[in-house]
Amino acid sequence: MDIKEQITKVVDTVTKDKTLLEQFQKEPVKTIEKVLGVDLPDDMVNKVIDGVKAKISMDNAAGAIDAIKKLF
Repeated sequence: MDIKEQITKVVDTVTKDKTLLEQFQKEPVKTIEKVLGVDLPDDMVNKVIDGVKAKISMDNAAGAIDAIKKLF
């Protein structure tokens, strides 16, 4: 199983659905397994959680920077 591919799939899914995003923030393991439809081993699910959180944070930061650029 390609972890990067799984991270991308989860990020794409949860960022398009506000309810899923809120659920991911509260219960990341449960949300990831729901989105992927697979019960992952703990070490793998933790890597996916870390990757999803990092990607979402980077996307939010990029959006904030773009908004600031538009002000100038």
